[in-house]
Amino acid sequence: MNHTPRIRTVVSCTLLVVTLVAGATACGEPDGDPLSLKPHDAADLISFNGPAEDKKADPDKPLEVTVKEDDAKITDVTAVDTEGRHLAGELDADGKRWHSTTSLAAGTRYIVKVSTENGDGAPGSRTYAFGTEAAKKFLKVSFGPQAGTYGVGQPLTAELSAPVTGRAARATVERGLQVRSSPAVTGSWHWVDAKTLHYRPKEYWPAGASIDLRSNLKGIKVTGAFHGAETKPLKLTTGDRIEAITDASDHSMTVLRNGEVINTIPVTTGKPGFDTRNGVKVVLAKEQFVRMRGESIGIAAGSSESYDLPVYWATRVTWSGEYVHAAPWSTGSQGNANVSHGCTGMSTADAEWFFETVREGDIVKVVGSDGEMMTPFDNGFGDWNLAWDDWLKGSALHGGGTPDTDSTDTGADVQTARLRPQV
Repeated sequence: MNHTPRIRTVVSCTLLVVTLVAGATACGEPDGDPLSLKPHDAADLISFNGPAEDKKADPDKPLEVTVKEDDAKITDVTAVDTEGRHLAGELDADGKRWHSTTSLAAGTRYIVKVSTENGDGAPGSRTYAFGTEAAKKFLKVSFGPQAGTYGVGQPLTAELSAPVTGRAARATVERGLQVRSSPAVTGSWHWVDAKTLHYRPKEYWPAGASIDLRSNLKGIKVTGAFHGAETKPLKLTTGDRIEAITDASDHSMTVLRNGEVINTIPVTTGKPGFDTRNGVKVVLAKEQFVRMRGESIGIAAGSSESYDLPVYWATRVTWSGEYVHAAPWSTGSQGNANVSHGCTGMSTADAEWFFETVREGDIVKVVGSDGEMMTPFDNGFGDWNLAWDDWLKGSALHGGGTPDTDSTDTGADVQTARLRPQV
């Protein structure tokens, strides 16, 4: 999928009808067609408001090309910077004036090529080259996760160094963040808050996909104060499509690889009052050993529900402490009853197998629980619990309801900062 912004100069084409008369061909003018002549230097025909040779252009000052002679006209203008980005512009219907319609990029160089016709229809051309002034404030972008191989449920993240709130500015950011995948997919950015964006496809990523994420915002004006900074690109791949589907009402987990069942595991999930969250979660991290204490989820020490346990083969799916892990103390309940404080417990052997089978970004889905639905952004990657139409509402480019004011900070920056790949 290509999200590279393509900003094209608007040009006008003039059809010149030339009547050819036998014997009227002049010497040095093949066929008597003015358009067949080598273009002449149009410097005397046009005026350009670009900077002097020893100066740099103000990125906020529009470019303008006008004709000096009443019977001449501009036929085409292209303005391209060193990044290969075309500057948008408009040519008046009469061909007398062209002007840029967006701000120039800061800290770069432009080549402007102007094509003309004089009163006799003879073609002319003129090329200008100049630099632009450097930006004073930069909007930096940090991509996540780190480079590596992930499961097909892994969202991409972009963390901004400053909040962006206006819809037009958000649209500029989205246009500048380019995602390409092979195979190609349909996907979109979603604003989690004013400094955080997540990107996901409409469906899960294909297995074995290559994903390239880069920013095309360098020098581009995003807000009145900020221009885009240069950003290091990111490359990811996806592994097999691994899905672990836990049915809390049936006390079992079914694990699929690329659509085929590879294991069915008896489990226990959250008991009443500590019900496991329903919905799609994504593997966040794997910890071979973790000490679990009831105080970490708000259980008072010394109370009847208090616990302090050494836990092995722990696969994390929420930042608040929900894991898939070994629970040898509940072996008698696994496959029969839900007795945990919210985690999915299984035998040590099964937990080790699960730990070794999954990687970050793999899908862990819970159904049949009396618990609440997994939230999209504040406790891990619950992005897939938003329907596609609702996901698009968080994009400034897809007609969604993205507000012009900052939304509540959901802590998504903490999630992405902790993400590490399994290579």
